[in-house]
Amino acid sequence: MIVLSVPFVYVWAYRVPSQSAERFRRLYGPEGAWVQLFRQASGYLDTHLYRDLNDRDRYMTIDRWETEEAFRSFRARFAEEFEQLDGEGRDLTLEETPLGEFGSAT
Repeated sequence: MIVLSVPFVYVWAYRVPSQSAERFRRLYGPEGAWVQLFRQASGYLDTHLYRDLNDRDRYMTIDRWETEEAFRSFRARFAEEFEQLDGEGRDLTLEETPLGEFGSAT
């Protein structure tokens, strides 16, 4: 049996006003600027963007990395680019909440 696990996951929740929703989805979606930046780093796996089914202004992103070290290395190497994109995202949201950093439970 093959068991696949993702050792490091970074999760955020966002509150996005309806007038910014389309731009937000483009920025944070599967081909958005965040994913394009993440793909420049080794150890990046993928990003998932979810929209709350009961609260249409609420979104969640899950960024998956091979290791916590890969994520930390990315943050150090791309700090300036990260801050620039983060500023763009803040302009589109009412609220950004880090939900946590998670490792594999198995």
